[in-house]
Amino acid sequence: MSALLRETSCGSLLQKLQSVWDEVGESEEDRDKVLFQLDQECLDVYKRKVDQATKSRDLLLQALDYSKTELARLASALGEKSIDISPEKTARTIKEQLTAIAPILEQLGKKKKERIKELANIQSRIEQIRGEIAGTLGMGQQVALPQINEDDLTVRKLQEFQLQLQELEKEKSRRLEKVLEHVGTVHDLCNVLGMDFCRTITQVHSSLDDSIGNEHKNISNETLSKLDRTIGTLNEDKRLRLEKLQELATQLYDLWDLMDTPVEERSLFDHVSCNRTATVEEVTVPGALAVDVIDQAQTEVERLDQLKYSKMKEIAFKKQAILEDIYASTHVVLDTAVAHEKIQALIESGNMESSELIADMDSQILKAKEEALSRKEILDKVERWISSCEEESWLEDYSRDDNRYNSGRGAHLNLKRAEKARILVSKIPALVETLVAKTRAWEENHGLPFMYDGVSLLAMLDEYVILRQEREEEKKRMREQKRQTEQLLNIDREGPFGTRVNPYRVTSAKKVAGTKPNGGASNGTPSRRLSTGNQLNESKSGRSAGKDDKKGASKNTATSLNEAAPADKEAADSSAENFDADPVPSST
Repeated sequence: MSALLRETSCGSLLQKLQSVWDEVGESEEDRDKVLFQLDQECLDVYKRKVDQATKSRDLLLQALDYSKTELARLASALGEKSIDISPEKTARTIKEQLTAIAPILEQLGKKKKERIKELANIQSRIEQIRGEIAGTLGMGQQVALPQINEDDLTVRKLQEFQLQLQELEKEKSRRLEKVLEHVGTVHDLCNVLGMDFCRTITQVHSSLDDSIGNEHKNISNETLSKLDRTIGTLNEDKRLRLEKLQELATQLYDLWDLMDTPVEERSLFDHVSCNRTATVEEVTVPGALAVDVIDQAQTEVERLDQLKYSKMKEIAFKKQAILEDIYASTHVVLDTAVAHEKIQALIESGNMESSELIADMDSQILKAKEEALSRKEILDKVERWISSCEEESWLEDYSRDDNRYNSGRGAHLNLKRAEKARILVSKIPALVETLVAKTRAWEENHGLPFMYDGVSLLAMLDEYVILRQEREEEKKRMREQKRQTEQLLNIDREGPFGTRVNPYRVTSAKKVAGTKPNGGASNGTPSRRLSTGNQLNESKSGRSAGKDDKKGASKNTATSLNEAAPADKEAADSSAENFDADPVPSST
C-alpha cells in the first residue's frame, strides 16, 4: 500500500509529467499554465473537502445540541434529578461527546415510553370508572385513549393519578357493594311478595340480572336512585299486603272462634294466621305475601261471613254468654232473661242488620271488659277480705276446740295455720279501710255505686265494721265478766297454805260462758253472712236454669247479714273466753 502510494504520489506524478513534457518539448509558458491549472484544481478539491468537513462538524454540533436539549427535557419531564445531564464535559471531541450522551438519552427515552404507557393506562382506567359512575358508558364500552402531557411525566404526577384511581376504585367497590345489597333486598322482597325478580330488576337496569357478572354491573347514580325507589315501592307493597293479610287473619280468627271451627280446618290457613302479629321485618318466608295468598284468605273470609249470617242467632247467644261470663266474674248482676228476649226479638224482626247486632254486642263486651278491668283491683281486695274473714272464723272455731293442744296427727299443722290466720286477721282492719277508700274513689269516678252480687259493697263493709265493733265491745264485756267470776271462784276455799281454787267450778263456769245456743259460734264475718263459693255456685246454676236467680240470691245474702248479727253476739262469749283464757303456744 505504501509502495503504491509512493508510485502515485504527487511528486512522482509531477516528475513523470516533466519527463513527458521534456520529451514533447513543451514550452515553459504551457508548462506554467498546466501547473497553475493543477494548483487551482487541487485548491478546489481541498475547499470541497473542507466544506464537507465543516458541514459534518456543524451537523454533529447540531446533533450534540439537540441531544443535550432532549436530555434536559426528558430529565425535566421525568423528574430525574439524579442523572448527569452534562456527561460530555469529560470528553474532548464532538463524537466523544455524542457517544457519552447517547446511552443516557436512549435510557431516558425508554423510560419515557414506559411512563407514558403507565399514565395512559391509569388515566384510561380513571375515565372508565368516571364514565361508569356517571352512567355515560354502556355495558362493555371502553373509553378512548387519553391525551398524555409529555412535559410532566414525573413520579409525583404518576402517584397523583394512582391515588385518584385508588379513590375511584374504592368508590366503585362501595357502589358495587351497595348495588349488590339493593339487588339482594329486591330479590328477598320479590320472593316474599311472589313477584318475578328478573322482570323487576331488569326494569331498573339490564345489567343487574344475575346472568351478568359483577364487573359489568351498572353503578351509576341513576341506577342507585332507581333501586332505592324500587325498594321503597316494594316495602310499601309489603307493608300494605301485610296489613291486609293481618286484617284478614284477625277476621278469620274471630269467625273461627264464633263458629267453633275445628283445628283441622284452621290448619289449612296456618300460612296466613302465622303472620297475624308479625312485623314487616319478620315476614321473610317466600310467597308469604303473594297475591294468591291474600285472595285465598279473602275468599275464605267471605265464605265464613256468609256462613256467619246463617248462624247469627247462635253467634249472638254465644256473645251474650261471653258478656254474662264477664259480668259474673266481676260479681255484676244481669237480667239474662230480658237480654235473651231482646236478642231473639231483634233477630226475628230484622230491624237491625246482623253486622250491626254483632258490632253492638262486641261493643258491649268491650265495655264490660273495661268495667271489669276497673273493678279488678277492688275485687281482688274483696277476695282477700273474704278469705281473711274465713280464716278468722276458722281461728275462732279452732280456739274453742279443747283438744287443740293434743299431740294427735295434724296438730302441728293446725298450730301453723293458726299463726298464719292470726297474722291475716290482724290485717283485716287496714284491708277494710283501704277497700272502703278505693270503693268510694271508684264510685266518685264512675258516678254509680259499686255493687257486689247486687249488694252495695260499701253497705257490706259498713255493716261489717259495725258488727266487728260490736263484737269487740262484747269481748271486752265478757272479759270483765270473766274476771269478776274468777275473783269469786278464787275465794271459794281457803287451804292450809292459802286460797285454793276449785277446778270443777272453774270448768263449770267456762262451760256456762261458752254455751252455744245456736249450735255454733259466729264472729260476724262476711264468710258467715256472704259465702263467695255459694254465691258463685248459685250464679252458675242460675244461669244454666235461665239465669233468673241472681237477684234473689243477692237479696237473700243481704238479709242473711242482718239475721246473722244476733248469732254473732251470742257467739262472742265463747270466742272472747277462748282468745283470753287459752293462749296458743308457738309452734316449732
